[in-house]
Amino acid sequence: MIENKRKASFDTVDGKVAIVTGASRGIGRAIAFIYGANGIKVVCAARSKEQGLAVADEICAEGGEAIFIQTDCSSAVQIKKLIDETVEHYGRLDGIVNNAGIGQGGTPLHEYGIEEYEQIFGLNSEGVFAGMKYGAEAILRSHSKGGFLINVASIAGIMPQRGQSLYTATKFGVVGMTKAAALDYAPHNITVNAICPGYTKTSIFGDAPEQAMAFFSQDCPAGRMGEPQECAYLALFLASGMARYITGAAIPVDGALSAGSKNVIQWKHPEILE
Repeated sequence: MIENKRKASFDTVDGKVAIVTGASRGIGRAIAFIYGANGIKVVCAARSKEQGLAVADEICAEGGEAIFIQTDCSSAVQIKKLIDETVEHYGRLDGIVNNAGIGQGGTPLHEYGIEEYEQIFGLNSEGVFAGMKYGAEAILRSHSKGGFLINVASIAGIMPQRGQSLYTATKFGVVGMTKAAALDYAPHNITVNAICPGYTKTSIFGDAPEQAMAFFSQDCPAGRMGEPQECAYLALFLASGMARYITGAAIPVDGALSAGSKNVIQWKHPEILE
């Protein structure tokens, strides 16, 4: 039973072992840092050795515990190796955040090539599946008392956008796998959830021109783009004991972008803002 008078705390994550893929930048980097700051032993996985090591070293310099394992997260073989090495190093696994992914967009479906299809599905779909598969196996073998699988999807997995056919397909797939796997592992006290970021200031936007970035802010009801840390806070909560009854959820972090379409409204009493 949950004690109603107990003060909310993230102490329940202290000492857990968790993998974060795509930890070298953006949302993955933010999650790795906030995990490390709260006592989670973080395994930072990324293709870039230089960037990944820098993240792990900084977490350790700030008093946390982290290691880096170089991984191409589009390869199921390398994902398995990542998880095997994590268990070999720490003796267990409590959670994995499948964050690594790429974006494609801006053209109608017929203009995508087969190579682009294979590239995006290799990382955004197969890579996430491999992380869930081998991660779940390791968590079960570890007899974790608070196991978790977190997938970083997208609002594109909730509401399609034009020019995003392949990206949308992968993110709908991630949300679907999340929900189905939640049913599989609920009896074993492993939660499975998806974080669905909206327009967030990460490298996924590449060298988008200032005009495009302004559009993203204006298109969002909140009037701004999100920060990677805002997704990281949710990832910490979902890893904690406070979220053990939350599973199978696809949670937007998007400033109301996926809540519905905007319309013209007129306040009867705008003076309240004065």
